Amino acid sequence: METGTLSSKGQITIPKKIREYLNIQTSEKIIFIPLEEGKVLITAEQKSATSIFGILKHRRKKQPVSTEQMETAIRKRRLKRTVK
Repeated sequence: METGTLSSKGQITIPKKIREYLNIQTSEKIIFIPLEEGKVLITAEQKSATSIFGILKHRRKKQPVSTEQMETAIRKRRLKRTVK
């Protein structure tokens, strides 16, 4: 059993074991569902894939580079390091 303490501002700290169990991070939403006899179900908000679509910036698709181009870039980088 884990416990938390209610602050004067109405805030409660969720114990680390419970945060890990719910797999929640800072600023994530928590849902409180009142049950019978003074009990409350606490769960992490479940987000649908459509609700989070578009939050990441899309990168322009680049042309793949050849192994020769990679080798050339590596050689140039190594030369730069040894010159300094």
